[in-house]
Amino acid sequence: MATALVIENDPTDDLRRLGEWLTEGGLELRVLRPHAGDALPADLTGYAALVVLGGEQQPYPLPDGSPGAPWFPALEGLLRKAVRHRVPTLGICLGAQLLATAHAGRVERSPSGPEIGPTVVGRRDAAETDPLFRYVPLMPDVLQWHVDEITELPHGATLLAASTRYPHQAFRLGDRAWGLQFHIECDTAMIAEWSRDSATLAELGYDPELVVAACDRAMADVEEAWQPFAIRFAALALGELGDDDNPRRSLPLLGA
Repeated sequence: MATALVIENDPTDDLRRLGEWLTEGGLELRVLRPHAGDALPADLTGYAALVVLGGEQQPYPLPDGSPGAPWFPALEGLLRKAVRHRVPTLGICLGAQLLATAHAGRVERSPSGPEIGPTVVGRRDAAETDPLFRYVPLMPDVLQWHVDEITELPHGATLLAASTRYPHQAFRLGDRAWGLQFHIECDTAMIAEWSRDSATLAELGYDPELVVAACDRAMADVEEAWQPFAIRFAALALGELGDDDNPRRSLPLLGA
């Protein structure tokens, strides 16, 4: 069985539902937690895929010039190797931002302000030929929780989804690396934990209970859009998507 390497950057943002979907798709998961002292490997030898999760850290240097987290330079190096060697890669929120910065994209404090709660994003025309995004709905439901924004995509990146205030919601780099600014892994308990004593919610004047309730109502719609996406990512990592973009076996879909 193939193994995906998962990098957990923050203890409050783990795999949750995404882990269930990737396992359902046939991948074994090895989770490294550099925030708890786990060392990152020098390369991806032995791994069929790379998944990089979110976190509260910023992907650009701190005021003193140090990285947003001590392991970020090594993680960016791993992301560059993944793209260079065509290892299927998925970055979520901070993970997507690090995928961008690792390839000379730009991330900064969002000039549009924080984006929090359930929203929809719009699929771009380029998604029609993308092996994963072509089956995503035209306006899929997503969960947002970010204060930083990818303001400039890496050279050669393909924009796959956008929204009015935040134009770079999803992109592909090369042919096997995807970055999602939004969250697809969260369950309601995770959102509730993020909402507890959140300075960002207080800054926006949002009622934490209303944010949690709104996200909870969107959970089924998020799963309907993104569980098949995760299954297809697993199939790609397993070598079960052919050149014609058709799975070589019957892929389980939502509720199957």
